[in-house]
Amino acid sequence: MITSVLVANRGEIACRVFRTCRAWGVRTVAVHSDADANALHTREADAAVRLPGAAPADTYLRGDLIVKAAVAAGADAVHPGYGFLSENADFARAVRDAGLVWIGPPPEAIEAMASKTRAKELMGVAPLTDAALVTEADLPVLVKAAAGGGGRGMRVVRRLADLDAELTAARAEATSAFGDGEVFVEPYLENGRHVEVQILADSHGTVWALGTRDCSLQRRHQKVIEESPAPGLPPGLTAELHDLAVRAARAVDYVGAGTVEFLVADGRAHFLEMNTRLQVEHPVTEAVFGIDLVALQLRIAEGHALEADPPRARGHAVEARLYAEDPASGWAPQTGRLHRLTVPDSIRLDTGYTDGDDIGVHYDPMLAKAVAHAPTRAEAVRRLAGALERAVIHGPVTNRDLLVRSLRHEEFTSGRMDTGFYDRHLADLTRSAPDPLAPLAAALADAATHAGRFGGWRNLPSQPQVKRYAVAGEEHEVRYHHTRDGLTAEGVHVVHAGLDRVVLETDGVQRRFDIARYGDRIHVNTTALTALPRFPDPTTQHAPGSLLAPMPGTVVRVAEGLTEGTTVQAGQPLLWLEAMKMEHRITAPVTGRLTALPAGLGRQVEMGALLAVVESD
Repeated sequence: MITSVLVANRGEIACRVFRTCRAWGVRTVAVHSDADANALHTREADAAVRLPGAAPADTYLRGDLIVKAAVAAGADAVHPGYGFLSENADFARAVRDAGLVWIGPPPEAIEAMASKTRAKELMGVAPLTDAALVTEADLPVLVKAAAGGGGRGMRVVRRLADLDAELTAARAEATSAFGDGEVFVEPYLENGRHVEVQILADSHGTVWALGTRDCSLQRRHQKVIEESPAPGLPPGLTAELHDLAVRAARAVDYVGAGTVEFLVADGRAHFLEMNTRLQVEHPVTEAVFGIDLVALQLRIAEGHALEADPPRARGHAVEARLYAEDPASGWAPQTGRLHRLTVPDSIRLDTGYTDGDDIGVHYDPMLAKAVAHAPTRAEAVRRLAGALERAVIHGPVTNRDLLVRSLRHEEFTSGRMDTGFYDRHLADLTRSAPDPLAPLAAALADAATHAGRFGGWRNLPSQPQVKRYAVAGEEHEVRYHHTRDGLTAEGVHVVHAGLDRVVLETDGVQRRFDIARYGDRIHVNTTALTALPRFPDPTTQHAPGSLLAPMPGTVVRVAEGLTEGTTVQAGQPLLWLEAMKMEHRITAPVTGRLTALPAGLGRQVEMGALLAVVESD
């Protein structure tokens, strides 16, 4: 019987596994990097073991250190979570060789399916493994990491001239994320639906196919919104997907939880891969089938048998991934202090953060997963959108608004979405639409806070007070007056103005604004503002052509031969910045001469740091 579990992972999934372990009376052990010394998963565990360093390659990808940690902490089992070493057969063997229980599939099954190239061959699908054989007629193609998942190490190539560069970038990203730089090339099917089947198998020959999930809404080939069951699939196709998933599991004598993924296009199912681990989106399956997949993983690892048939599915569930990122700026990850994260009780929230935690640069920027379950799809979608809209999220920029708009988009509500959803609609979904009264509410709250500093009122008309705020990248100026009756603003009746609450009335309708301040960052309901100085500091100005870091990160590559004085072309890659396990390409904004390159290879930079200057011809 398992009595103590070490989770070889971090963040949300570690907290998720700990929750089930606590309910089972099982002791929990965390591992943590130096960057995660005070992370939520570290604080929640019964015991924690340090992995010296911060980079994944030095910490969460060091299987030898993790096995030593498990032995030292007295754990008798290891749960790999997802990502990092969760699909590493050598790690699974090392856990077993140390006399520990491995809560996952047999190493041989991982080996057979963890490499996407070998998995395709096993399922009778041959990828284009030799990039040299790709021709114009094959385009577009997808460069894909053979190991791992989460969209890392994946690139769509539409021009043959770009193939070599994308292969290099994909290998570098895959090596950083998974410790394995193997990539392959396969045809890229445009605008299909990403549909998957959750499987669960015991060591006694029983395999469950637990419905379908649609994961078509993706950015950078990483899922954003998932749901179960996949809407609109004909019964015959659903049955075929279940059969193929069970066939894949039986082909490798699979044991434990896993997912078989397909691309559905033109009414046909195309096998993509089998993920030999728990998936990020597993909560929607749990909600629909009324089960705890982690608990079932523990039971299977202890040798228990599953029932002959899975439980019956009920209702519909939808999950949205909340990321610290700016979708309007190329999905740039964001860092900083998460001051507050609260959602309505009507939905489930799985998170690895709590109020006051810092979001760093080293790992995936996912803050939480929000899940809603209801009798029908329409009710579940409405419930999730409403809850996210009402959520209190104070801190870095997130994709919350994008999620709400996506869930309410007609193409999604009607079930007609596909993997090209964000390619078509991102501009509309990220169009800035801040509440026009939010800057005024912020200014009035600030004025009310400092009202006691003013002297006696005069019988002369006062000059308007002016404040400036940045909202969604745009500057807003607001004006208001101090009068003997209090604060006033043109066209708006100020019902109440206090430190943390302002009530304004327009056209007979009163609206309440809750105010929270964190330095010069102000949150007014769901609108985030930055207070701007009255007189901007001229030292913060940069020369035309300056390229600034869009996020904190590390310069991991500089274009070959690039030095000050080099002539560059508009759009030419200059350097690559790695942040939160993703590579971000920095390109020349214009054709001209590189006049400065202060960001050298290996340099760590803060957001807004000067990377390079290109002087236009």
